[in-house]
Amino acid sequence: MAVILILDDKSTNRNIYSRLAQTIEDGAVVQAFASPCEAIEWLNGNCPDLIVTDFRMPGMDGAEFTKHVRNTANGVDVPIIVITAYDDRAFRLRALEGGATDFLRSPVDQYEFITRARNLLKLQRQQQQIKGRAQALEQQLRISERSQEELVRSSREALAQVIDTVPAMISATDKDSRIVFVNAYFAEFVNSTPEALTGKYLSDVVRSNKSEFSGQVQKSILKNQRASVSFEENITDGSGSERAFMTTKTSMREFAGTATSVLTTSIDISERKQAEVTLRHIALHDTLTDLPNRRMLNDWIQNELSDEKSKFAVLLIDLDRFKAVNDALGHAGGDRILQQVTSRLLGTVSSTDLVARMSGDEFVVVKANLEATDDVESLARKIIDSLSAPFLLEGNDIRIGCTIGVALAPRDSRSAEKLLRYADLAMYQAKAEGRNTLRFYSPEMDTISWNNIGLEADLRKAIAQEQFVLHYQPQIDLETGSIVGAEALLRWIRPEFGPTSPNVFIDVAEETGLINELGAWVLGKACTQAAAWQNLGYGPLRIAVNLSPVQFLRQDIVQLVEDTLRTTGLRPECLELELTEGSLLKDVERTKLILQNVKKLGVRVAIDDFGVGFSSLSYLKNFAVDTLKIDRSFISSLLAGSRDEAIVRAIISLGKSLDLRVVAEGVESSPQLACLLSHYCDEAQGYLFSRPVPHDVFEALLKESPRYLLPKQSVPAQKVQGL
Repeated sequence: MAVILILDDKSTNRNIYSRLAQTIEDGAVVQAFASPCEAIEWLNGNCPDLIVTDFRMPGMDGAEFTKHVRNTANGVDVPIIVITAYDDRAFRLRALEGGATDFLRSPVDQYEFITRARNLLKLQRQQQQIKGRAQALEQQLRISERSQEELVRSSREALAQVIDTVPAMISATDKDSRIVFVNAYFAEFVNSTPEALTGKYLSDVVRSNKSEFSGQVQKSILKNQRASVSFEENITDGSGSERAFMTTKTSMREFAGTATSVLTTSIDISERKQAEVTLRHIALHDTLTDLPNRRMLNDWIQNELSDEKSKFAVLLIDLDRFKAVNDALGHAGGDRILQQVTSRLLGTVSSTDLVARMSGDEFVVVKANLEATDDVESLARKIIDSLSAPFLLEGNDIRIGCTIGVALAPRDSRSAEKLLRYADLAMYQAKAEGRNTLRFYSPEMDTISWNNIGLEADLRKAIAQEQFVLHYQPQIDLETGSIVGAEALLRWIRPEFGPTSPNVFIDVAEETGLINELGAWVLGKACTQAAAWQNLGYGPLRIAVNLSPVQFLRQDIVQLVEDTLRTTGLRPECLELELTEGSLLKDVERTKLILQNVKKLGVRVAIDDFGVGFSSLSYLKNFAVDTLKIDRSFISSLLAGSRDEAIVRAIISLGKSLDLRVVAEGVESSPQLACLLSHYCDEAQGYLFSRPVPHDVFEALLKESPRYLLPKQSVPAQKVQGL
């Protein structure tokens, strides 16, 4: 049962260290003191196995206390851990000269505290065992001096045999530091024999990284300044390998015929040191990617800020579509994507930059040695381009993209916490403005942050007060040039903020469950408007409504759609429900059943953003879908002969072979349109034809009955009046 003395003038620290000490081993007894004098008085009548003391204390600091302990009968050999927040080497030397055994830096890491304390207790017991054996044998030697010379020789042989069984390097040296004895373990470690080593200087035999310090300790013991000293050192063996040892030097009187000699015991602690390194690495790194974690990132930034001349940028990177990909692929697939993201980031930054993983799908890059803001923007663009390229997983191309917020140091702040917060604000601003882009922090974003705190409350009020409107974007038949449908797109006219994009509030709506109520409102409003246009004689216009993955799986969609069609009077074939690939793959069997029931109602089903998720022929075969919508990320850089052109061509060909209608989203230029026409895409929508517009503007457009001229050359699409 270990007895542990805790000394700290602060009650909070005493309580923490006491609780940690009690976990070192079963039955550990802890004596805690606030005053060094009280602790020394207790030591006069008690013998602890370990002492843990703070360095900075009023009246008597840790070094002075340690020196007092070493002068007491019960504190000579007790291992002492000194806890200090000082980095200055002078403080550590003072404590070491006072007799400290080991150090811990404040604030204390609990795993390091327990590991070091547990190992020092183990070493203390081994050393006590060795000392006890040595004292017993020393006593036998004293007896042997009064007995026959043969008994003396036998005792010495017994001493050697006993010490040879100890798994530690043990040696005895005379007052000139020449070896008078080594055990078998010592001789084997240096590839020699005890006989060959006798008479040599210990410093010539042991190759240590602390040879000079060891020599100073040796001299202080020989001068009776110190009775015992323990310290860590690295010793190189006969093969050239370096190992870590805990070495203890102890005074031995009248040993081997000399007035004073020194017993040196070195115990191999290499495994313990490696365990400490491993624990520290685990504490500072992300287990999945092995990137620095938030704790190490904070330390790294704070260290950079300590240099007044340092200029750097913090780039917070959030993956845009990772949640949908993770839902579709499962956590194992999502983890592999995160590992691929890590590789791309490391391949994009320079060797002086830091890449860290904050949490989930958030990463941070610290651009060091910053010379100009343009350098940050250039790096951010490279990262966006790198993460926008498809990720290959199980033979499928996965597209995610990213959004980046940037904070500059020291311009924006000299606090690591604030820099990360500002980069986070900038990232959310970029997401609100369209994603797959970057924004630099500006003080105005703080206001936006406070506004987001009330977002959920505002959202609930908005639903109750119907602050939402729908805008409609035309879908154009590329064979006739006429409007054949419209996609209903939600807009929030938020008081004091104006029109607000769904990118700002849709995640909150899904997290809080408000998406069900909001989605039902969108479906009802869109169907009501489409039925009104039909009644005005605008033909069989198709209305497309997006369904959230959360709404699709949590709400009774079939009943909702059936009730909505009955209430609004819209013909079922004029309604098309748009679902993302992630929605289809969350619960395959349930999804199949829902889609079958939706199809029985006569409603059409489209796969939105096709190609960016887990595109697979299997679900196209198993699920009842009618339309594929090519994601705008393929259209934005669509040029003849490009990789995107090949993907678009393949999707159109796939749709035709499965008798599915193919719609291209985000068409903004005539070359894009010409490329789509050359591959006989069915329909298109985008700014080239019309932006999303309010219902009255869209109705006016229907009244014009336009026909778009669709040349296959790079000539702007033109609207002509219908007859």
